[in-house]
Parts: sequence; C-alpha cells; structure tokens
Amino acid sequence: MKSRIQVWAAGAVLALAAASVQAQGYPNRPVRLIVPFAPGGFTDVVARILGQKMSQSLGQQFVVENKAGAGSTIGSDLVAKAPPDGYTLLMVSSTHVISPWIYKSLPYDPIKSFTVVGKLVDSPYVLLVHPKVPAKNVQEFIALAKSRPEEIHYASSGNGSAQHLMGGMFVAMTGAPLKHVPYKGSSGAATDLVAGVVESSFAGVPNALAQVPQGRLKALAVTTGKRAPQLPDVPTLQEAGVAGYDASVWLALLAPAGTPPEIVAKLNTEIAKLMNAPDTKKALFDAGVEPSPSSPEEMTTYMTQELTRWGKVVKDAGIKLE
Repeated sequence: MKSRIQVWAAGAVLALAAASVQAQGYPNRPVRLIVPFAPGGFTDVVARILGQKMSQSLGQQFVVENKAGAGSTIGSDLVAKAPPDGYTLLMVSSTHVISPWIYKSLPYDPIKSFTVVGKLVDSPYVLLVHPKVPAKNVQEFIALAKSRPEEIHYASSGNGSAQHLMGGMFVAMTGAPLKHVPYKGSSGAATDLVAGVVESSFAGVPNALAQVPQGRLKALAVTTGKRAPQLPDVPTLQEAGVAGYDASVWLALLAPAGTPPEIVAKLNTEIAKLMNAPDTKKALFDAGVEPSPSSPEEMTTYMTQELTRWGKVVKDAGIKLE
C-alpha cells in the first residue's frame, strides 16, 4: 500500500512540474481566440483589440475565429470540448449565462465546462430608434408602442442574445408591446435599423457612436445605472422613468475546464497589465466599453450570480425561442 501511495505522490509531483514547465513556455504556438458571434459585433471588436495586444506582448499570434450561431452556443461548445492546454480560448458575453435558460438542452455546462481566465470589460446597451419614430424620449416611446400594439419592433442579434434580453426586460418592466425581430448578428440588426426596416434596438455603444452624431438614429437612453462616458447627454433608463432598470453587457475570457492554473494565472496577469495600458484604454473607450478586469475567482462568482439573475429575467419576461 505504501509503495502505491509513493508512486501516486511521485506522479502528482511530476504532473505539477510538467504543468509548471508548460506554463513557463506558454505560448509557444498560435492561440485560437474563439468569438461565438458574427464578425463586426460588440464582442468581435473587443476580441480583435485584445488579440492584437496579446500577440504583441506574448510573442505569439492570438488568432480571432468567429464561430457564430445558436445564441453563442456553437462556439462555446467547440471550446468546451477543446484540449485544456491554453491554446483555445473563448470570449463570452452576458449571452453565455442567458443561453441555458433559452435552449432546452446544451452540450456543456456554462460554469463547470470552463475555466474562467477573468472579466474583461463592461458596457451599457443603448435604446436606439429610427428618426421616423415620433418619440423624443423614453416615455413618449412607451406611449407610442402602447398606442400601436406590436407595430413597433426591436431588432436583436438573435434569439437569446443580450440584445434580446435587454428588450425583453424593457417590455416586461414598461408594458410596451414591442415585437422582437431576431437577426443572425448585430450587424444585420444595425443595418435594418438605420434603413428603417425596424423601428428600434437595444444596441452596443459603438453602434450609437457610429450613427447618432450623424442623425441617422436617435439615442433615447442607456441600460446601466450610470450614464455612458461616450454618451454623456443620453440619460439612463432609470432617469427616463423606468425605475429599477439596470443591466450591462460584460465580456469575459474562458478556457476549457482543466486548463493548468499556471497558464490561467499568466493570461490573467497579462490581461490586467494590458487593460491598464493607456493605448488599450483608449482603444476600448473608442469601442464603447470600459475595462473591468477581475481575478478568475471573482468572475466565476459573478457569472454564477448572473446565471441566476438572467434566469429570472427570462422567466418574468416570458422569453422563448421564436
């Protein structure tokens, strides 16, 4: 029995030593950074900023790959089943903890199937409307929607997306009977909003910055409890009379479950350093987000809380796949 214990202990020591050596040499080949959304969207923009900075600082290419579909679950499943060696990473948004409540069954667990590297950024969404909509503020928009039941539409990047849930929560809290129109990505939703095919959308700050100053869209409110620094004149939904509405979209970096802690720590440390660099801060500000790096442990706890929170939103708003 003693010899077996000694053999097991020796094996454990060797495994730890191997993991330490692996982390010291990491990365020694290109790293895949999977974005489970279409190109051009909120998550994709931040992934490309981070990928470029990580490539420069760690001396290996962080290659962004878009694997869109099924409310981010296709790309997430790919990473959940990838080798836990740090060479396949996943950038997720709030959608990651929304999808389990939208889809009847997932081939992975949103928490247990992954190792959290850390939180990256936070951002509000913006309630945008087409100029043809005769509403100058949120209360007028709510009144208009109630006077024209289900004639006013809101576009999203797809069923179960954060955009979908932001709109669903607005409908549930205000009683405004907006009709949801899901697209296959935020770019398509934004294009049809600008064209006037749909009347409104809860979209990322970058979409607002690209369209509002030119008068192509109107920004009525932001979804967070505080105003967006990029849009200081746009009120929060709470300021606009929707009491208790406070929701942000966040991005986090995940790896497959079982990824060596040394590699996770190295990535987390590097990300925190990059997020505090002035040039990265400016690039992220221009992209409409604020850096909010965290430890793996803090983000794991936060994701678990968000899973519960958005589950309640889905239930209260009666949101289902369409």
